[in-house]
Amino acid sequence: MTRHGHSTSTPGTVYLVGAGPGDPGLLTRHGADALARADVVVYDRLADDSMLSLAPADAELVYVGKQAAVHAVPQPRINQLLSTHAEQGKCVVRLKGGDPFVFGRGGEEATHLRERGIPCVVVPGVTSAVAAPAYAGIPVTDRRHASSFAVITGHEDPTRQTSRIDWHGVAHGADTLVFLMGLTNLASICSRLIDEGRPATAAAAVIERGTTPGQRVVTGTLADLAGRVAEAGLHPPALIVVGDVVQLRRQLAWHDSQPLAGRRILVPRVRRRPSEIVRLLKAAGAEVAEVPVLRSETLPVTGDLRGRLDAADWLVFTSPGALEALLEQLGTLGSDIRALGAGRIAAAGPATAAQLRRCGLRVDYAPETATGFADGFPASSHATALLIGEEVGERRMLRDLAVAGLCCSELPVSRLTVDDRAPLPPIEQFDAIALASSNTARRLIEAYPDGPTDAQVVVSIGPMTSRTAGRLGLRVDAEAAGASPAAVVRTLVERLETRLPGD
Repeated sequence: MTRHGHSTSTPGTVYLVGAGPGDPGLLTRHGADALARADVVVYDRLADDSMLSLAPADAELVYVGKQAAVHAVPQPRINQLLSTHAEQGKCVVRLKGGDPFVFGRGGEEATHLRERGIPCVVVPGVTSAVAAPAYAGIPVTDRRHASSFAVITGHEDPTRQTSRIDWHGVAHGADTLVFLMGLTNLASICSRLIDEGRPATAAAAVIERGTTPGQRVVTGTLADLAGRVAEAGLHPPALIVVGDVVQLRRQLAWHDSQPLAGRRILVPRVRRRPSEIVRLLKAAGAEVAEVPVLRSETLPVTGDLRGRLDAADWLVFTSPGALEALLEQLGTLGSDIRALGAGRIAAAGPATAAQLRRCGLRVDYAPETATGFADGFPASSHATALLIGEEVGERRMLRDLAVAGLCCSELPVSRLTVDDRAPLPPIEQFDAIALASSNTARRLIEAYPDGPTDAQVVVSIGPMTSRTAGRLGLRVDAEAAGASPAAVVRTLVERLETRLPGD
């Protein structure tokens, strides 16, 4: 039996999931749900490997990615991998960049599976043909300039003797042309379109790494685009856009005008879920790596769990994942959320409060930050508080509540461990490092014992974090004016805007 209860005599389902064009936020909810159920993930080279962390901690990850002229695993072998795992009763996710059916060989994989009687679900993805131009400020249609668009492969099957592309029809058949995987053939594509009657002065663009913080865009005409791209040094993955809509980029470009566009920032991870500072950095256009990748393990039940819950006046959840782990523990006892009893509920921070509310719980106390949590706690002396969270808990919160007169105890329900399946990126790749707490400073040294390089900007959230960093031998270049994630981002913008990318 697998995690999902399939017997080996019944084939599992294969989900062909489109991962989107690069920005992990463009992965669909259906795709994320499929990843959360996966026993096996068979994945291509992705622009953002963070999507893999959506799979269960014990899911098998199988890389079969391809690069130009280098096929890590031949397509027939990929087909066989999918069917073999599914025939063992496993839930299999085939994670592919873009959309599975847009030049993604998803049709071949689906045919292979259906011929063997294996259930197959196609989860469409956002295609780069539309998303990358949109992130570059180029709408593929606009009633003022274009009422049609075509998507064409820029790299045909090399085993074919003749082209299947009707170049005359392409040159005249749509207002906007989008060529995928065509950068190495850019010069010949441009000249072929001109030969077939597309004006040499037609506006055109190449978009490298579209929808990611590393996106670069070069514009020109069919006559000079190849030279401009060579001068700029663009590399695959990239796509080509041809048509009058390219001119709209002058008014509509938004992605590369964000304050941290093109910057790579490292945030040491101390929680399984992305932190608020990561959300704000991405909103400012930064490419963020929150490392190391952590996974949460639910601890086995010890003692009288239901009795402790029932006896507490207050249940204090200290992390967003605490309720999920607690419910998993209760499930092993044949119980559920009703075992929480009549105790009032408190949450350490807005993210934890939001998660509790999503699960239908009323939150009676939820300050904006865990700092000073006990100061406004609405409980009388000698009330009992049970702190529910990770194995290494909020010791300061426990101490502060005890000083305030509450009778406190801890209920560890989970532990965080490093997911060794995901290698650490080289620290040299980053422009800056954001230390959002003392724990993140400790995590940075654990992950990178040599610390940051002299070229990187290190920003701390406040004096306590700066002091911890100093004790650990970490250099801090700037301290945020206000102990908040937003203040850290403002400081990073101020420090990095004065330095050009690559300085």
